Amino acid sequence: MDSIPDTWPPPDLASSHVVPLFPLKKVYLFPGSIMPLMIFEERYRSMVEDLLDGPGRLVLGAVADEEADMAGAPNVHDVAGLGEIGKHVRLPDGRFIIWLFGLGRVRIKEAPSEHPYRMVTAEQLEEVPVPRGLRPGLEQRLHDAFLHHKEENNELELPENLPVEFLTDLLMQKLKLEQPMMQELFSEPVVQRRAERALELHGERE
Repeated sequence: MDSIPDTWPPPDLASSHVVPLFPLKKVYLFPGSIMPLMIFEERYRSMVEDLLDGPGRLVLGAVADEEADMAGAPNVHDVAGLGEIGKHVRLPDGRFIIWLFGLGRVRIKEAPSEHPYRMVTAEQLEEVPVPRGLRPGLEQRLHDAFLHHKEENNELELPENLPVEFLTDLLMQKLKLEQPMMQELFSEPVVQRRAERALELHGERE
């Protein structure tokens, strides 16, 4: 894989996938985002090698217990991010740098694995969209809330007409939430609730 998908979200996202699981602490892969990752552990090097021969998809799952032993098989939350390797660099010492493109939120369940890494079944999280009549006002509120953080990223300009879903995810990331709250919002299937809660948390920090 050397490029991001041509379409987003991909048309086959609604189908079930059995893909590798890459568990990390306090890390969330949001739809439409690009995340660089350093892959150094042997089993995950093997995972990347295998993925480069196929669609290049994996689930990035947030570890549920902050004290978990990452060398084992830590529990992960059941709502996670499905991603696709858009670009990779193989380093001379065998490590990889990969750029993971977020395809969507998925609900996962552990699956049998014949590999040194874990596998999960991933199904698209069915989201409830914001009613059409409420979208313009909510989009404006989210846009204004995000601009509150503009002094932190003066170079960042938001494109016009970003959807509620994307604006909400951007605001969630800017709020730098503690993991329990981030997981709660990341897993919320009703987009309006997710957006309103993010705005509420933003208001508490002003």
